[in-house]
Amino acid sequence: MSTRTFRITVRGVFHGLGADQRAALLADAAEHDVLRAAFTPEGHLSYDIAARPAFTFRFLDSGDAEEDILDAAERAEEAARAWLTERGYGFKNLRSTAEDLSQAPLGKRGRREAARKFD
Repeated sequence: MSTRTFRITVRGVFHGLGADQRAALLADAAEHDVLRAAFTPEGHLSYDIAARPAFTFRFLDSGDAEEDILDAAERAEEAARAWLTERGYGFKNLRSTAEDLSQAPLGKRGRREAARKFD
């Protein structure tokens, strides 16, 4: 049995932020820039609060079976909720999408490498 790798994206919108909270998010904006976005086990947050109140967390998780993706998505949503709540940031419209990388279609390079394995 092989381990499956899951990428989970949790999206939402900041809600009811005070001036101090907006200032704190703006001060940390460079650390959370979308150009630094990565899927990590602890989750990576990206946002551009100056442009719009939306945010995205990216999580990397794994499981042994295809069904484990549902638990991984729930863990990711809970981790995002916890991070936001611990810092006192209001949020709404939290939703997640998850992808099992073992089921992801191969790009041109991946297909070429897979073909070489059978040559």
